[in-house]
Amino acid sequence: MTFVVTDNCIKCKYTDCVEVCPVDCFYEGPNFLVIHPDECIDCALCEPECPANAIYSEDEVPADQQEFLELNAELAEVWPNITEKKDPLPDAEEWDGVEGKRQYLEK
Repeated sequence: MTFVVTDNCIKCKYTDCVEVCPVDCFYEGPNFLVIHPDECIDCALCEPECPANAIYSEDEVPADQQEFLELNAELAEVWPNITEKKDPLPDAEEWDGVEGKRQYLEK
């Protein structure tokens, strides 16, 4: 099983989750993070650290966000690995909680 980064991370990109990951399975895009499903060890340390509540266990991903299972797997293959906490995007607080941000995902 793996954890999955979903819609609410888009345009926020808090990296608190990255700092606690024992296997460095996070990958960073321009305005979103993903978890590599083959590297995640299902430790669940990242989920409570996400200030945007954007991380779910794969079997708990909301029905309207199932596409993020595939997106995490796809983008983790092409984006660079991130292993240290960085500042969130400048307007992260404004975007946190905005629904339907998929259209803003930058690949």
